[in-house]
Amino acid sequence: MLFIASLFLFEAKAQNVPDPQVYKALEWRLVGPFRGGRSDAVTGVSGSDHTYYFGSTGGGVWKTVDSGKTWKSVSDGYFGGSIGAVAVAESDTSVVYAGGGEKTVRGNVSFGYGIWKSTDAGKSWERAGLDKSRFVARLRIHPENPDVVYAAVMGDIFKPDKTRGVYKSTDGGANWEKVLYVSDVAGAVDLVLDPNDPETIYATTWEIKRTPYSLESGGPGSKMFKSTDGGKNWEDLTQKEGFPEGTLGIMGIAVSPLNSDRLYTIIENENGGVYVSMDAGESWTRTNEDRSLRQRAWYYSRIYADPQDEETVYVLNVSYHKSTDGGKTFKGANAPHGDHHDLWIDPNNNQRMAIADDGGAQISEDGGASWSTYMNQPTSQFYRVTTDNSFPYRIYGAQQDNSTVRIRHRVDGRGGITEDDWEPTAGGESGWIAPDPDNNDIVYGGSYGGYLTRVDHDKGITRSVNVWPDNPMGHGAEDMKYRFQWNFPIFFSPHDSDLLYTTSNQFHRSRDEGQSWEVFSPDLTRNDKSKLGPSGGPITKDNTSVEYYATIFTAAESPLKQGVIWAGSDDGLVHVTTDNGETWQNVTPGDMPEWLQINSIEASPFDPSEAYFAATGYKMGNYEPYLYKTKDYGKTWTKITSGIEPEHFTRVVRADPAKRGMLYAGTETGMYYSKDDGASWHSLQMNLPMVPITDLAIKENNLIAATQGRSFWIIDDLTVLHQAEPGIENKALHLFKPQDSYRIDGSSRSSNYAGTNRDGGVLVYYFMKEEPKDELRIEFMDSNDNILRTFSSKGYNGDTLKIKAGSNEFNWNLRVEDAEGFDGLIMWAASLRGPKVTPGEYKVKMTLDGQSQVQPFKVLADPRYPSTQADLEEQFEFLMNVNRKLTETHQTIKLIRQYRAELDSMETKPANLDAIQAEMTEIEETLYQTKNRSGQDPLNFPIRLNNKLAHLNSIAGNGDYKPTDQAEEVRAELTEQIDVQLARFKRLEQEEISKLLNIEELRTKLDIKK
Repeated sequence: MLFIASLFLFEAKAQNVPDPQVYKALEWRLVGPFRGGRSDAVTGVSGSDHTYYFGSTGGGVWKTVDSGKTWKSVSDGYFGGSIGAVAVAESDTSVVYAGGGEKTVRGNVSFGYGIWKSTDAGKSWERAGLDKSRFVARLRIHPENPDVVYAAVMGDIFKPDKTRGVYKSTDGGANWEKVLYVSDVAGAVDLVLDPNDPETIYATTWEIKRTPYSLESGGPGSKMFKSTDGGKNWEDLTQKEGFPEGTLGIMGIAVSPLNSDRLYTIIENENGGVYVSMDAGESWTRTNEDRSLRQRAWYYSRIYADPQDEETVYVLNVSYHKSTDGGKTFKGANAPHGDHHDLWIDPNNNQRMAIADDGGAQISEDGGASWSTYMNQPTSQFYRVTTDNSFPYRIYGAQQDNSTVRIRHRVDGRGGITEDDWEPTAGGESGWIAPDPDNNDIVYGGSYGGYLTRVDHDKGITRSVNVWPDNPMGHGAEDMKYRFQWNFPIFFSPHDSDLLYTTSNQFHRSRDEGQSWEVFSPDLTRNDKSKLGPSGGPITKDNTSVEYYATIFTAAESPLKQGVIWAGSDDGLVHVTTDNGETWQNVTPGDMPEWLQINSIEASPFDPSEAYFAATGYKMGNYEPYLYKTKDYGKTWTKITSGIEPEHFTRVVRADPAKRGMLYAGTETGMYYSKDDGASWHSLQMNLPMVPITDLAIKENNLIAATQGRSFWIIDDLTVLHQAEPGIENKALHLFKPQDSYRIDGSSRSSNYAGTNRDGGVLVYYFMKEEPKDELRIEFMDSNDNILRTFSSKGYNGDTLKIKAGSNEFNWNLRVEDAEGFDGLIMWAASLRGPKVTPGEYKVKMTLDGQSQVQPFKVLADPRYPSTQADLEEQFEFLMNVNRKLTETHQTIKLIRQYRAELDSMETKPANLDAIQAEMTEIEETLYQTKNRSGQDPLNFPIRLNNKLAHLNSIAGNGDYKPTDQAEEVRAELTEQIDVQLARFKRLEQEEISKLLNIEELRTKLDIKK
């Protein structure tokens, strides 16, 4: 009985939402930008001069086969998330291993999903164990046996974890043995095999812990080890002569391929720096203590021995540093981005290198003298997303390790969304951004240290408007008058465009563009002094404000009622004011764990008493999802996480303003949606890569996702999800009502260097259970049912509708039929393109095997143009007149050519044949330049009347304006000249040619009506 009840419950839930096959044609679209984000894993392929891989932090594994000119994700569809290690087998380069979880444990660090293996050079992947390893810092493969592989596992850096250590597999990842373990707080961070003896292994362990309020690097568990028997036994090298005493932190290790006795290491320690051993680790000498090589040691500390010069060694840090005297002196340099994390040098060619840094991966083929670009990798990490009111609207976000960005969500032109379509804006790498609602060229943005800027894009000027401009760098949060987190909120009131909010541990507002700020709340955090000290240690402090705790981390004002404001702290409190800040109530849910970070708050678009929030506890090792909703100003809360995977911890929740009860949730591992106000959740991943979703925004029925490792993505038409219901999958045909569409051009195509644009026109989605027995026909009609355009699976006017069983998308560019042309037609700066329909009410009719469905939609004017409806109707009629005359002209030319061929084939030549042929030739050559044979020929042979008229179609159809007076005058003049020739031909046709040929039969053959 219990089983039956459970089954019934499952079926009931399953019936609440449509089968995903119904809306499968709906996809996420990559907007960009194509600007690389952080990477800490890179490798090349020995023996292949142009093939490399890198691991993105958040964005999976990428591959290039052209030395970095283009990159392609090879992990999509299998796994994703942060990658800490990637390795290619020397003995079989088709074998590739990847390990999840980045070693660069920043404040926005993300874990990974174990070890993955490819045996076909990244085309496909399979799991290869250590699923809960969380952070894999190195993978090393035996040079002669691709099944023997070692993994340096940092484990769970947020809590004690016994999975830490060095692991070995001898069966290609099917099974793993832990061969080195220090403690549950110290994981393995670096690992090298002696290039001359793969049984000799060096490993370093690192005691590392990150909490919501601190980063600790170093302790008793940080050690260096050596094994000479493939990992069976290990010797502690930290006790050897010359090794620095005291607390150790992170350490990198390298072996010279030219001399196995020469080891290099970079050590975090009070007396740290570069150390060298000339006796395989038995004794050590410090050769360099320059702090530029060991600053922020936890973020860097990698060292590499040159494979062809024993004296050359590299150390990575903000710059990468090269020594040619065995580590005594170093010279710094930078790849295109900086903040360098991993380096690969071809064992057989030290001029061939790959580097991973905070801008992705770059390739050098000249020893670092020049590098490939990182402006071709859509692996940007964004914290938040917002939009403006420009047209087409722009998407805003702060890219980690780079600038803020504002980028068009679509463009008019052909091709993709390129660098021309985005630019930096206010703020820095970590902050919220707030465009002025009244003037989108004025933008406010934040960054760490309480930094807040106002940028006027129109004037090209910037002003700092910090709430409290006291630079806190290097200090703990306890020293701050106001505690501003790395990612503090900034937003305008939805009711008053002059009112700008921001938050520290208190709420601030300004009505004079940041000239002055008013505090209007008490401290809305727990204000636990034990969590407000300096971050870092025990060796190196690291206070960047990422670790500032007890701050208001998210906030929102009700879009329905002014003065209803919600605040969520990073230490687990929720507050609300209903009187514009006069009083505040602590409304934290009683059943929620303490110390969670309230990551996003959503004030309901339907009721001021309703709100939602998403919270995370992952920096305490708690990966559960936490979503809550209230319907009574926070007096009571309901947890709403049913259907979300147990470890898909939640970062953001948003309510669809167009459909009550429809919610969207972004998690660390996937996208979800709910149609029942959070009672049940369902995957909305579709084609979106597996990547952390940091924020969501809804604009014009579009859903925009900010990701931590794959830039911005968008769903262009949420109305399909609004309309999708259970049972549609059983219908022969279901036509969704199209979204109202702007009168914009644009084309979509995939690219390796630009964001994907949205097609112009109207997107029509439909579900068809089976392919048609006879025909599927799509007709677009005006409000009077006049057919404007037809498409058919049988073919219509040269177009054949491409269809398949299941979910389909069709794009109509809003243009009526083109003017008729003819084979071989060559013109210069001219067009036969049909004009776009004018704004108004339209219909789409879809007929499957005789059964029809109709849906209405609107075509909306492009608001960038000042043109009136009458202007656009005048333009449409002008272009239609041009095209009608072009069609008539070209039909005449086709008839002339047909008649000429028939007359030439006559056995008995009539006496007037030469005269008829001569007159037809004269007419044709007046209408068209018959000497044209190639595209550039019009530069040599003057264009004729048809080209001149078609040129008007091109220029008068450029933009949404009524035709100029001159254009109308030229059209009338050209039409009059053409009509003279057409009348001349009709007279010749009726008086002469009809006596020699069956002109009606030939007209029918050419499908030309009188």
